[in-house]
Amino acid sequence: MSELRFVRMGFGAEAVEYQAAWDEQRRVHAARFADEVPDTVLLLEHPPVYTAGRRTQDSERPLDGTPVIDVDRGGKITWHGPGQLVGYPIQKLPRPVDVVAHVRRLEEALIRTCADFGLQTTRVEGRSGVWVLGDPVERRPSLGGLALDFDPRLTDEEFDPRLDGPEYAPSNAGQRREDRKIAAIGIRVAKGVTMHGFALNVNPDNKWFDKIIPCGIRDAGVASLASELGRDVPIEEVLPTVERHLDDVLANADLRPRTIEKATA
Repeated sequence: MSELRFVRMGFGAEAVEYQAAWDEQRRVHAARFADEVPDTVLLLEHPPVYTAGRRTQDSERPLDGTPVIDVDRGGKITWHGPGQLVGYPIQKLPRPVDVVAHVRRLEEALIRTCADFGLQTTRVEGRSGVWVLGDPVERRPSLGGLALDFDPRLTDEEFDPRLDGPEYAPSNAGQRREDRKIAAIGIRVAKGVTMHGFALNVNPDNKWFDKIIPCGIRDAGVASLASELGRDVPIEEVLPTVERHLDDVLANADLRPRTIEKATA
């Protein structure tokens, strides 16, 4: 069991600008690498901002020229802003680093958090983050009067959901009863120490996601605790629950280096 400290940087009117939080991440990262501080989780809200991970394609960015901050984490483009709880765990891992195991631990803490609020969430194979599963395809409403077998998002390479109004908007995935992501995860590991982390949609205006292709996924959308539970859920209500589960999952994790299979002659 390792020590884990939480730093609440700012929420609401004291939301932290993305660049300021990124600078603080790098400062704490350097201190953690030097063993000057314990494993640390920065928790905060950001003012509205789009950030793009290293795999983001131009076709996934806003069409109207809205500024995007390019960052050094994995993953693709996403949005941060009011009503979203952002966490940056800065944790030293044994080498060779098992990045996937770290991502799975973050997912587990957030799945447990949602469960405490009465919402069942899960992982989706091949897609990081935490998801609310939609109905089976055959039970979903048709799109544009077409059967889902002809969903243009999957069959037409030129189709762009950002240009086709609310019917295809990521924020309306719940109405379409599709899979929808409630928490995004994107990390970086440098010198064996993690950076960046997760964004849990608590009570944001999910229409911000409609300007982009969130995480590069065209056939699913986004969710929030408030929209799924049908009630207002303030950040301060969720914060202690997230901290408790992160502490349980991260501080008590049996950290092991990634297994490397030896080549056989």
